[in-house]
Amino acid sequence: MQERSSVGELVERLRQEFDRYSPGGKLPSSRALVERYRVSPVTVSRALAHLAAEGLVVTRPGAGAFRARLSRPAAPAGDTSWQEVSLSADGAGDLVPRSVDASGVTVSLSAPPPGVIEFNGGYLHPSLQPERAMAAALARAGRRPGAWGRPPLEGLPELREWFARTVGGPVTAAEVLVSGGGQASLTTALRALAPPGAPVLVESPTYPGMLAIARSAGLRPVPVPVDPDGVRPDLLADAFRASGARVFVCQPLFQNPTGAVLAAGRRAEVLRIAREAGAFVVEDDFVRRLAHEDAGPLPRPLAAEDPDGVVVHVGSLTKATSPSFRVSALVARGPVLERLRAIQVVDSFFVPRPLQEAALELVGSPAWPRHLRSVAAELRARRDAMTAALRLRLPRLALPHIPSGGYHLWLRLPDGTDEAAFTAAALRAGVALTPGRPYFSAEPPAAHVRLSFAAVAGTQEIAEGVRRLEAACAQALPANRST
Repeated sequence: MQERSSVGELVERLRQEFDRYSPGGKLPSSRALVERYRVSPVTVSRALAHLAAEGLVVTRPGAGAFRARLSRPAAPAGDTSWQEVSLSADGAGDLVPRSVDASGVTVSLSAPPPGVIEFNGGYLHPSLQPERAMAAALARAGRRPGAWGRPPLEGLPELREWFARTVGGPVTAAEVLVSGGGQASLTTALRALAPPGAPVLVESPTYPGMLAIARSAGLRPVPVPVDPDGVRPDLLADAFRASGARVFVCQPLFQNPTGAVLAAGRRAEVLRIAREAGAFVVEDDFVRRLAHEDAGPLPRPLAAEDPDGVVVHVGSLTKATSPSFRVSALVARGPVLERLRAIQVVDSFFVPRPLQEAALELVGSPAWPRHLRSVAAELRARRDAMTAALRLRLPRLALPHIPSGGYHLWLRLPDGTDEAAFTAAALRAGVALTPGRPYFSAEPPAAHVRLSFAAVAGTQEIAEGVRRLEAACAQALPANRST
């Protein structure tokens, strides 16, 4: 975060000094800029690259950086208003909507303004990412024979074998497709399993990105409530009967956003109910590798207990590594596997081979288990720090469940709270958080917020963020009737 700030500051200072140089004139050397502004060579390099991307600077290897010559005046803007008619014409009867609401996804992908604490992030902070191990893996992968060639459409056999071992049970490498991240895998699965206009059962609350996928495919999400033990089997059976759905999407381990783990007594029941309904269960196993240090033994994926091909399993490396390390797996048994493969091939051909080779290098290196142990300890410390700070400073925010895995807490706001007003007050106080409304496919039972403890720099930033939230609560929460 500090490096990013230094780059931005240097870019602004260089912009202010551009009048000193004529178009085509040479800028001071990188070494001179390092000495003048007391920044690192990396900061200088990134600042010059930023200015080059804006068209203000031209860099010439071996010669240096030069102020760009004046470009031609920009052409007058065209009239694109005709597109409003074209994009909406005859759209009322479309099964698949032409516009997609991505707001529930972008809230956790967009970087907050400078100085704002990121309690809305969906990925590990750079200090928690295995950057050195990933860089070394990518370097080794690039030297592998054939690393830049075309991979098998289903993925590298060794990587498919590794994913099969991590799922366990009867799963074999032949039942694994390597895919480009969990979001892409879920998109492929829903397109393969349900036609436009069909209902799809979802946990309530659930991951907004999955709801966006379903709606963009023209599917109708039908909510099934969860409690601290995961989805309720009795309500799941009712929902299958009432809707006629043939797909249920769930996160049995450290569910997003509640953190619930599907109880041992419910696992076989969920599979039985789906099998009797002739339905598939899409298992989004997104944070298995982000268990906390005190989690204890984890339940196996549902796919490991499913001999009949009910489960389509999605597992990913992204959450435990970096948002840009988009390597995941689709696991399925029976005829559905060929449908998944066909859709993936049409959509994206294959996952780039260098990325697959790098994934193999990473998970096979001694650095991989060390990284997972380190993250498990750090996430536990951050979870405990946020939980303690919330209980001390914000006891009115209900925390019904403290998860032993994942990267966030799910809080219920006091009755009568305006969720949007609370989110806005938090941002004014310097904290970006995730409102609860996008996690519900129907009317929510109460106002909620999700707070991430993984995207910040450490426990000190967590303490400061909760302190700022205290000020937001004073503005946005309804008066406490008990006082």
